[in-house]
Amino acid sequence: MAPRGRRTARVSGDERQDAILATAEALLGERSFEDVSIEELARGAGISRPTFYFYFSSKDEMLLALLDRVISEVEHRVSELPRNFESDPAGAWTRSIGMFVEVFVAHRGVATAAIAARTRNDEVRTLWSKSMQSWVDFSSDVIASEQARGAAPDGIDAHDLAVSLNLMNERVITAVLNREIPAIAESHALDVLSTIWIRSIYGSVNPGRS
Repeated sequence: MAPRGRRTARVSGDERQDAILATAEALLGERSFEDVSIEELARGAGISRPTFYFYFSSKDEMLLALLDRVISEVEHRVSELPRNFESDPAGAWTRSIGMFVEVFVAHRGVATAAIAARTRNDEVRTLWSKSMQSWVDFSSDVIASEQARGAAPDGIDAHDLAVSLNLMNERVITAVLNREIPAIAESHALDVLSTIWIRSIYGSVNPGRS
């Protein structure tokens, strides 16, 4: 077969958009969102500055797309976990929380930029709130089911407990990602959070065991 020419194939729109997002995430891993310029994003994606605006009207719109991808990854990976709360409640909760922690730590730059942007960008705040509500709804349903079957004691309303625990996760993980003071060590985050969840829901760190 004759050797192919060196000219690369024309990059499709989706590939260019992906290239912009990949460049943005790489840069956000090194510095703050405010310090990343559109010129850098365009250059890293192999496009011109005017072409960037064909895909995103602003850096904030690009950040929204990045956050949507991260949230979708969490939801997809959590949905694939076994829902064996009856046979292994501690393990099921730990795996669910662990997936959340793992994805947001892996996308630290995006997460920290999005968390900061919530105070000034309504769309980012709405997307974050929608995702938080979905995690609260899921947690609340499981806690209510565990209470109904007698595995978890009645007491705090399932919804209120789910809201409190998810907000705790959000704040603790935010502190970890931002390396705030005070904050718990990143390596301890999953163990600390899952232990608090399990004790709060079941009144024991080893629910279902005699």
